[in-house]
Amino acid sequence: MASTGVLPFIRGVDLSGNDFKGGYFPEHVKSMSSLRWLKLNRTGLCYLPEELASLQKLEHLSVSHNSLTTLHGELSSLPNLRAVVARANNLKNSGVPDDIFQLDDLSVLDLSFNQLTEVPRDLENSRNMLVLNLSHNAMEAIPNQLFINLTDLLYLDLGDNKLDSLPPQMRRLVHLQTLVLNNNPLMHAQLRQLPAMVALQTLHLRNTQRTQSNMPTSLEGLTHLSDVDLSCNDLSRVPECLYTLGSLKRLNLSGNQITELSLCIDQWTQLETLNLSRNQLTSLPSAICKLSKLKKLYVNSNKLDFDGVPSGVGKLVSLTEFMAANNNLELIPEGLCRCGKLKKLVLNKNRLVTLPEAVHFLTDLEILDVRENPNLVMPPKPVDRSAEFYNIDFSLQNQLRLAGASPATIAAAGGGVSRDPMARKMRLRRRKDSSQDDQAKQVLKGMSDVAHDKKNQEENGDAKYGDLKTRRWDKSLEKSHLDYSEFFPEDVGHIPGVTVWQIENFIPMPVDEALHGKFYEADCYIVLKTFLDDNGALNWHIFYWIGQEATLDKKAGSAIHAVNLRNFLGAECRTIREEMGDESEEFSAVFDNEISYIEGGTASGFYTVEDTNYPVKLYRIYGKRNIRLESVPLKGSSLDPRPQASGRPSAASRRRSRNTSRMTSPPSDPNSTR
Repeated sequence: MASTGVLPFIRGVDLSGNDFKGGYFPEHVKSMSSLRWLKLNRTGLCYLPEELASLQKLEHLSVSHNSLTTLHGELSSLPNLRAVVARANNLKNSGVPDDIFQLDDLSVLDLSFNQLTEVPRDLENSRNMLVLNLSHNAMEAIPNQLFINLTDLLYLDLGDNKLDSLPPQMRRLVHLQTLVLNNNPLMHAQLRQLPAMVALQTLHLRNTQRTQSNMPTSLEGLTHLSDVDLSCNDLSRVPECLYTLGSLKRLNLSGNQITELSLCIDQWTQLETLNLSRNQLTSLPSAICKLSKLKKLYVNSNKLDFDGVPSGVGKLVSLTEFMAANNNLELIPEGLCRCGKLKKLVLNKNRLVTLPEAVHFLTDLEILDVRENPNLVMPPKPVDRSAEFYNIDFSLQNQLRLAGASPATIAAAGGGVSRDPMARKMRLRRRKDSSQDDQAKQVLKGMSDVAHDKKNQEENGDAKYGDLKTRRWDKSLEKSHLDYSEFFPEDVGHIPGVTVWQIENFIPMPVDEALHGKFYEADCYIVLKTFLDDNGALNWHIFYWIGQEATLDKKAGSAIHAVNLRNFLGAECRTIREEMGDESEEFSAVFDNEISYIEGGTASGFYTVEDTNYPVKLYRIYGKRNIRLESVPLKGSSLDPRPQASGRPSAASRRRSRNTSRMTSPPSDPNSTR
């Protein structure tokens, strides 16, 4: 500051971090007559410097993190002052001057982290106030008149005080965008003012003694609300009013007593962050898999087991963080490893036995936390992606076989072709029946034994990685030699493209290309997608689609012939089940996401026994030379013997009669005689 020639042109100065405790303050500051903003944070100030009085154009003053006990001084003499930020000082109510609230342009006031026991007097006179932060004080009440004039507020933070109620006049804050009330004992507040705050975007009610009874019944008018924090309350379920908030992007419900989630969560189509940690959840609903924009999912410290995480979690294509520490997980669904954008996977303090080998293919993964899982055996890393995708067969049938289950039990577990695109997923379904629980334990034991055996073989060098592959159960079965050519043409699957068959009388019948993507609700279809992989070799995906009105024979036929088609192609290709109304994104993409449904379908292939139904019809026959036949309504008045009620047939009747006579009269023959 040696040169003072340019000082009048300076617009802003930041003197934060200097030591002005001894009363020293740069004298040249008062020469900066054009100064618009001044920062004096963390300077040790105990009072405002007198030099401020000369800064008549000052608009923004920041004196945070000092030792100020009063703001009395020259503030009220600064006519252009717009913002005063004095957070983290030692201000009491007596230290806040009343006259600053007479300033016409004052719109930002931050007095947080001080020692205020009540709202500063005359604050309601600041009609142009836009941002008000009074958090982290000791205020016990908010006067009702405060919000009579402060109707232009955009941001209001009253958190971390001692408030037990809110004034009814808060409903006047129709422009408010952010409301923070965290850590107040609002046991008497019913929050009836909230539905009137139609511009609200952020609502934080952390630790405010919220229960099911003191939440609003509806918030459907808050169409802009995108950030809600209801953590550390006493909610036993998700408040119904939240399900109507279609604009939600961030929702924090951690630290409650929530035991289950409704299927209505699929209405949160814009949700990006969902925090459900520290609750009592035993499972997540399948509807959570429809939140395609979800990036962060936190379910730490609940009661989730393998069966509690939906298998379709792989549909969360935007997921980057999944945290499920301190639960009862013995396994995780392999679908979780299909979330290709996953960067953080936290599974510590569980009961993990092993992980899907697909975890090695999460190329973006930065953090994998599996601490404090004492029985965990990490799966071996595949040599390359051209090898068989998984060395451990996680299918329920294979695990039951390894556990020594009977063939009948294995066959019953196989019930159908898996809809999982990886076709390797293990499903452990918890049942109340004790025998089913024993079966689940056998499965876990089988998986643990396989993982331990592989690890020992790898450590002892007894086998190379290629020898570690568990032989699939179906490799040892003798496959009968069937002639599939009667169902599928010889060249099927030889040219990239899409081929569709419809099941009719147990037989797959080709569907014309013009009808691809159009499915009858009462029919079943087989769809073959032929494509070239990265190496230029042919590859296939086989889908079989089930209509919601389809009969048992069509369902069985589509599944059987889908397997027949796979055998006919003679390749290890994926066979995927698709159901009407719940098609996978991969299946929809085959038809460019243009799938349509048509009522009806072909007849069932089963023989049916029905009484023959003969409809009753009435005809009138008249004429002498040319016998005429005319269909008439089935009623008594049609038995009139006259040609017409008027005595002469109508034009329409004459036309019908001529047509009838042509159909009933023999063709003319020039040699014939009458």
